Amino acid sequence: MDSSAHKFYFVHGIDSREHLETYFSNKPDMVFGEDIIKFPMECLHHVFSEGHIKGDLLIDISPGSFIHHLYTASGYFKQILVLKVSEQCIMELNKWINTRTGAFDWSHVMEYIKCTKGNSDQCQYKDMTLKTALTKIMKCDIDNENLTDPDVFPPADCVISAWMLDFISKDKDDYIRSFRKILMLLKPEGYLILVGVLNTTYMMIGQDKVLVFKYDEKFVKKVLTDEGFIIDHCLVQKRTAVSDLSDYEAVIFITAHRE
Repeated sequence: MDSSAHKFYFVHGIDSREHLETYFSNKPDMVFGEDIIKFPMECLHHVFSEGHIKGDLLIDISPGSFIHHLYTASGYFKQILVLKVSEQCIMELNKWINTRTGAFDWSHVMEYIKCTKGNSDQCQYKDMTLKTALTKIMKCDIDNENLTDPDVFPPADCVISAWMLDFISKDKDDYIRSFRKILMLLKPEGYLILVGVLNTTYMMIGQDKVLVFKYDEKFVKKVLTDEGFIIDHCLVQKRTAVSDLSDYEAVIFITAHRE
């Protein structure tokens, strides 16, 4: 495919394995570790260790098949429900959960979750804790008002949306519509965690140039406050990666709740 032509995640999907290898692997030429792996994981470790965000159910709705952001969360919730928009992403994730041949190796992210260097037992425990907490992985339809239709689940104590709104939104109105659908998964008093990239127009995944909705910090904060949220944390890390695979300027991490 001509890489100058954009693809839309919500229409064409992505190659989930190529996505992992490009942005989340431990390859020597993978330059996104600081921005895409370390920064969100350190932010999550900080906010969860404060002790306010915890409970019975966490719902994660994120593109691709990455799970590094859920390692810390698994210690604070009894169950984690993961929603994916494609069967390929679910298959890739199930391969890791079931320790199948060819599953993506996440061992390199352990250094970001306080695993003692060289302590393989502790790292295996972290893996098992997350795999045990991941009670259900299911496909969702972003066109439906109820994202889990026809299944019904109790509202979550916390919802994490990492980069999903960036990938599925075509414009500001579309972002707000999708945002409101995600809110339907959350308890009225629950916590919302958003991770995204600022001022981005594309991400290269293999030969595909995937469209990303461009927004800034001011926009996402206004969306949250207009929906009645109080922002607890807003952390922005300017881009450190040197690469033409994506044009993002910064990574943003937000936690918020409604009173």
